[in-house]
Amino acid sequence: MRVLVAVLNWGLGHATRCMPIINALLSQGAEVHLASDGRAGRLLCQEFPTLPYYELPAYNIHYKTANMLWNIGWQMPRISRTVYKEYKVIRRLAAHKRFDLLISDNRFGCRIPGVRNVFMTHQLNIQIPVRLLEWIVGKFNRAFIQPFDVLWIPDVAALPGLAGRLSHGGVPSKAVYLGPLSRFVPIDCEPRYDIIAILSGPEPQRSFFEEKILSQAVESDYRMLVVKGQTELEEHYFLTEKVELVSYLNAKALNEAIARSRLVLSRPGYSTVMDLSVLGKKAILVPTPGQTEQEYLAEELQRAGLFFRMTQADFHLEEAVRQAKRFSGFRMPLGEAGALKKAVQALLANE
Repeated sequence: MRVLVAVLNWGLGHATRCMPIINALLSQGAEVHLASDGRAGRLLCQEFPTLPYYELPAYNIHYKTANMLWNIGWQMPRISRTVYKEYKVIRRLAAHKRFDLLISDNRFGCRIPGVRNVFMTHQLNIQIPVRLLEWIVGKFNRAFIQPFDVLWIPDVAALPGLAGRLSHGGVPSKAVYLGPLSRFVPIDCEPRYDIIAILSGPEPQRSFFEEKILSQAVESDYRMLVVKGQTELEEHYFLTEKVELVSYLNAKALNEAIARSRLVLSRPGYSTVMDLSVLGKKAILVPTPGQTEQEYLAEELQRAGLFFRMTQADFHLEEAVRQAKRFSGFRMPLGEAGALKKAVQALLANE
């Protein structure tokens, strides 16, 4: 089967969590084509250089303030136009390439009439501080998902799972829980770094966080690796004798770098949470200001005693490291072994 995998460019997490899906499709003989934009698209091309790739219209999401409603509200007209544009691009592409199946990771406009369409998300129930707006947004979210034939949820079915209320409650019958998706595997090796900081997410907050980390890292005694999440660059240098910077790392290199680090410092994006559940590492989680999903996940994970959470405004490296030692991290992988493989088999068999 000829399968198109369309991936949202909103940080790198959507691209990284699609990598196990792409590998599962390839292992079962599917002809896989990729579509995305920006940093996510470049990462997919770097990881799968032999697969056909198509550029989609960019959403260009920016988080200028700590107010989620303002951040998204003023960008909604452009987001809506992009959804419409990507639908037209996908229709034209499908007419030429004749895809048998489409898998969309959170791209509402990526749907092909007349073939089987899969939508993947962990956010069935988007969390917004204002209840009325949360209800309205939830209605729109489900209306956009409804035309898809299958809903894939990268979590476990049993509550609370990894995403809590985000991925549980009011689940449609067409939903399939895949278990956590990660491109990483645990590696037993000697530590090289005290901390690995993994940056991603919308600008300008990614850059603000980078500046805050580096200004404190150079004053500390920690041996630290900072992965900047900038797939458009190819930089690798030492800021000081102990602070090493790299623009990005491929999956294998990043897997090893995390294994060689005692502590992870990152955003609590959901793909990062899935990676941590597989790797069993301790972590400091700093939500992107104004991103309510990350704030919710960080609060829930701290409440469960798994990870220490600190806001970006109050970030203090020494205090965060001290506090993180009190938290356990995930002690065992979650989910049914082989759930993704079974879901892909069923999809390719049109079951």
